[in-house]
Order: sequence, then structure tokens, then C-alpha cells
Amino acid sequence: MTDTAPIRPEERFDEARVAAYLQSVLPDTFGDGEVTFDQFPGGAANLTYRATSPDGIEMVLRRAPLGEVAKGGHDMAREYAVLSRLWLRYPLAPRAFAFCEDPSVMGKPFFVMERRRGHVVRDRWPTSMENDPDLQRQAAESLVDALADLHAVEPESVDLGDLGRPSGFVSRQIEGWSRRWHRAATRPVQDMETASAALSSAIPEPQRVAVLHNDYKLDNTMIDDHGDLVAVFDWDMATLGDPLVDVGTLLAYWAQPDDPTYLVFGANAVAIGEVMPKDEVRRWYADRSGLDLSDVQFYEALALFRIAVIIEQIYARYVAGQTSDQRFAAFEPLAPMLASEAVRLLSERGF
Repeated sequence: MTDTAPIRPEERFDEARVAAYLQSVLPDTFGDGEVTFDQFPGGAANLTYRATSPDGIEMVLRRAPLGEVAKGGHDMAREYAVLSRLWLRYPLAPRAFAFCEDPSVMGKPFFVMERRRGHVVRDRWPTSMENDPDLQRQAAESLVDALADLHAVEPESVDLGDLGRPSGFVSRQIEGWSRRWHRAATRPVQDMETASAALSSAIPEPQRVAVLHNDYKLDNTMIDDHGDLVAVFDWDMATLGDPLVDVGTLLAYWAQPDDPTYLVFGANAVAIGEVMPKDEVRRWYADRSGLDLSDVQFYEALALFRIAVIIEQIYARYVAGQTSDQRFAAFEPLAPMLASEAVRLLSERGF
């Protein structure tokens, strides 16, 4: 079964121009013959394509989505900067080879990276794993191990010391997502105001500065048939900051049937919490990283707050008639549900 498909008509580009660019910057790979293109159809944001050389060598092209892009979003230059360096100390990061900032080549800036092979797990386990709880458990452990390994990389060792501004990072996140909430909210949700105030007043002191993926979850990784991670993708929001921000994101998306948020994260996703409960995730990461996770509920609440805003932004587009996709009608109760869980987590820890 192939993981690529013909390029969707609205997402096509000038293949001859892109081929000429590839042959100019990577002549040993793409040579002088025909370069062919198709598309990785999964995902919902950045566009990802396969370029195949005359000799059958495959590379991956990544560019921002169609239309206007929010400031700071879908940053291909940032993703290229990370992936052109991080692979030296973190093998799960695919190596990037070239960045094209000229929008006339492909419509928007894009970069070229190596191709990895495996399974991106979304709504079901790969056939090789679907009836094997041991392999599913291995995938869960591998996911946590890979995050601890990322946070052990010294940013300066891969020339990423200027990737972000770690001082005040969490405070800026709270302020920024609160502003976005007020712009997008389709109705008052008191728990969002409560969560924002509680988060702002209880920011823990970071224990370490680390390279953050900043959207770390199962379906932004790739695994093999043995449950081992072979790649981590989607680095366009990577930055420097408190590593527990990534842990909070992972826990927020960790689909566990007894969670109040399971209807949001588990209904159409692999229930990874069935093979490794969240309390084990916390202990596993703490043992691997040496970090104190006693305040990790703050970071999980922060992640839920951020995800609530993102979901409300999508729902607001539906309410405003900017999309007719009826799937988004079901988003109406989701932001309040996530906000309620964020408030519960913060209250439980006395934040």
C-alpha cells in the first residue's frame, strides 16, 4: 500500500520549474533526467510532496498551505533551520538539504528533506500491530523516550542557541493564546477566562532550557512494524523553552478512555492510553529526563487551553459561514469541554 497519491488539482505547481531547482541545488541526487512528483495526502496544514529522481531516489518537499498564512505560522524557514542541524544529535529528525525562499518556484517558500519510511498512526494501528498489545506498548514507550532524548540535546551543540527566546516563553504563550481566544470566541466561556487567569498567575520556574518540538504527539511521528519511532515530523513551531511544555502537549493528546477529554481526542484516534496510562507516561519521562514533574498538570492545562483556542478558531469560521464543512458543527461544545478540564487540573494542584 502506497502512502502517496496524485497531487490534488488545487495544490499543483509548476513541476518543470521545481525540477530545475532541485537539479541545480542537488545535482548528484536529481541529475539531468525526468523528476516526478506526487503527494502525501495526510495532514491538514502544510503541504508535503514526494520528488523522485531519474534513478529512483526519493526526497520530500514541504511548503505552507494555500492562501493567507497567519503571522508566525507554517514557518518553513524555521523548520528548515531546525532540520538542517538537529539530525546531527537527534537521529529521529529527518535531515533537510535545501531551502528555497523564492515563491516563484513553487508558489511559496519550501524546503527539501530526506524521505523516511514507516507508519503515521492516526485512527488505527498498522496491520502489523493492531492485535499485538506488546508492540503497541513499545510504540508508546518509544514516543516518550524520543521526547526525553530531544530534550537532552543541548541547543548550542547543533547551532540552535538562537532558535527562540526561552525567557518568558510560557508567559508569552498564555498571553498570545488568550488574545486569540478573545478574537475567535463565538460566545462567553467562563472556564476559558478562569483558566487564563490561573495559568498567568502560577507559571512554574523552568528547570531547563531545551529544544521544543511544540506540537509533540503521536501523529506527528512515524513508527516501524516493531513499534519503534523512525522519525519526528512537523517542526515548523519548534523553539527554545521549558521542556515540560512538550510533555503537557503529549499528555493532553494522550487519548485515554476514562478522561473527560476522550470525546475530543480519542473518538477518531488510537487510544494510546489503553496501552500506557498517563500516570506511567509521567513516571517514564521523569525517570528518563531527571526532571521533576510535580507541576506537570499546569503544562497539561496550558496545552488544553491552547487546543481549545485552536478548535474555537475553526468553529468560528463555520459559524461565520466561511466554511460549509458540516464536521465543524460538532465543534461547538469542544472548547468549553477542554476549558473545564484545564480548570479542573489547575484547581486539583492548587494553581
